[in-house]
Amino acid sequence: MRVLVVDDSMAQRRILAASLARWGFDVVEAESGLVALEQCMKRQPDLVLSDWMMPGMDGLEFCRRFRAMRRDSYGYFILLTSKTEKDAVARGLDCGADDFLTKPVDTVELRARIRAGQRVLTVERELQAKSERLASALDEIQGLYDAIDRDLVQARKIQESLVPERFRTFGPTEVSMLLKPCGHIGGDLVGVFSPGENRIGLYSIDVSGHGITSALMTARIASYLSGRFLDQNIALSRRPEGIFDMRPPGEVAQILNHRLMSDAGVEEYFTMAFASVDLHSGVARIVQAGHPHPAVQRADGRVEFLGIGGLPVGLIADANYECFETRLAPGDRLFLYSDGFTESENRNGDMLGEDGLTRLLSDHAGRHGVEMLDDMFWELHKREGGKQMADDVSAVLLEYLGPA
Repeated sequence: MRVLVVDDSMAQRRILAASLARWGFDVVEAESGLVALEQCMKRQPDLVLSDWMMPGMDGLEFCRRFRAMRRDSYGYFILLTSKTEKDAVARGLDCGADDFLTKPVDTVELRARIRAGQRVLTVERELQAKSERLASALDEIQGLYDAIDRDLVQARKIQESLVPERFRTFGPTEVSMLLKPCGHIGGDLVGVFSPGENRIGLYSIDVSGHGITSALMTARIASYLSGRFLDQNIALSRRPEGIFDMRPPGEVAQILNHRLMSDAGVEEYFTMAFASVDLHSGVARIVQAGHPHPAVQRADGRVEFLGIGGLPVGLIADANYECFETRLAPGDRLFLYSDGFTESENRNGDMLGEDGLTRLLSDHAGRHGVEMLDDMFWELHKREGGKQMADDVSAVLLEYLGPA
């Protein structure tokens, strides 16, 4: 360690310097406070021994200026003084001194005080080293977080591309969609496709869990129910003449279940409401696979909940899925939605439930399409206190106005 000895007495400086040199310290001398400050600016000492009473700048002023200097590490400061009064000691501590030695200096006591200072500096430097390692680790973690955040932002764009259009028309009938993940990405998926005039398929899916794994599953499922590449859509079968037929919704659920159960290592499952709608007759054939009950809002405002539940997809091998039918009249609405709606909780912890969803649909009966879904989500968001949603929220709304 480097020790700076400051004293206007050359004899006193030499005595102290000789002892410190014998103990293995790198010793620098200064005959005044000003010279000592110059030495500190050239090279920072680890420890300072300074006389209190000196002409010009005394030890207290030098200590104050020493403490005001910018340093890479702590410097230990010992005042040499003949003062023993309590108020003098207090003044020295207020100026930043760490310890005192009474003059004339006893060599044994000097060695003990120096060792005490060394222990303080050693602990301080160990803490500083740990702090630097921690700061480096935090910087590395921040860098990893930033990289993950960038990836998640891009993943959200990719997931949004799975629902390229939130609004589609099929003759006078309109289909609108809502997809609001609770984080960067989510496990909900909605979609619609049409294999031909007056025939559409629409679905609402909720993958178990949240985050990246669930989002990857939605991308996979979206490829199975593609509206762009009908040859890849498992809900459709192609006739020899090139016309596509809609598979029964129960069969669609069984195919999806078989594919998920066949993949080793995949633990995720999903719930689904899938509807095949004949726009000419208004008949909707629906399968409910563990998903919330599909809702039909009739033209007169009445809300009906359909289905009996069913098993989630990808949970039990060889599960059986049955479908049911409902007939839509012009002016009726079919509403498929995730449990982000019905399980949404207010500040008191009360869930919205089907009764609350009925009120929500009734309150927005005068609105249509994407505007209606956005307003319903906004009401849900306010109900939760305006904080980040606890679950993904999604829905697909079919407003039936007859055949094309």
